[in-house]
Amino acid sequence: MKPAILGISGLSLTAQERDLFRRHDPRGVILFARNINDRPQLANLIVELKSVLRPGAVLMIDQEGGRVARLKPPHWPALPAAGSLRTAEEAYDHGRVLGAMVREAGFTCTAAPVLDIRVPGASDVVGDRAVSGDAATVARLGAEIARGIMAEDVLPVMKHLPGHGRALVDSHIALPRVPELTDDDLLPFIANKDLPWAMTAHVVYEQYDSANPGTLSEVIIRDLIRRRIGFQGILVSDDLAMGALSGTPAARATQALKAGCDIVLYCPGDYEGNCAILEAL
Repeated sequence: MKPAILGISGLSLTAQERDLFRRHDPRGVILFARNINDRPQLANLIVELKSVLRPGAVLMIDQEGGRVARLKPPHWPALPAAGSLRTAEEAYDHGRVLGAMVREAGFTCTAAPVLDIRVPGASDVVGDRAVSGDAATVARLGAEIARGIMAEDVLPVMKHLPGHGRALVDSHIALPRVPELTDDDLLPFIANKDLPWAMTAHVVYEQYDSANPGTLSEVIIRDLIRRRIGFQGILVSDDLAMGALSGTPAARATQALKAGCDIVLYCPGDYEGNCAILEAL
């Protein structure tokens, strides 16, 4: 399998997408709201994806609860944002319900939990997606969310290593620069370093690498994520199409893998970008 998880364009696979995935064997597919209409349509799409992807390919969704939800009412129940959770029991139950929802919909992986800390005055791109502004609370309740997800046989992806909470701008739009990370930023990830998958952040951490965002930085991945945090699982990039990054999709993917990501994520579902990445890999 080629180390890429890719978006698709619509509610069903196009002939081009079917041919591309059969020829290039991506590691998986990620779905968004544009790909989901109702339960029957989604079930048909999942069957279609399984017919062109290799057995064991990842079927991923970016589903956290709160404002980050692709499975929505009236067809699926609304879940609260992680920031509303107060106890370990609530966090575990949240993970169980989230895991069950995505598993029953046909997915094997969800991009949660968020283990960034909530920082006053920072961009609200994290905001109530974070459990708390207290690092120990984020570590403890984030672990319970992940445990609940895994209890439903769904793969959780903790994010965004090594920490997105201090970013002053939304990395979907522009490149954040953080002068300094603290021990609090790292603590939730260190406490959960044994989780199987994690996602990088498109943030420049100036004290470590003033030139490259974390996703594209060998220094950040080697020294912070792998050594200091101690995460040794599968590291997937955040969406390479985000406004924080520059260059072609293929160049971004190649640099992310060279820096130390195990899998690249490219979400918009444009055929040209998908094709360029798969051919480059």
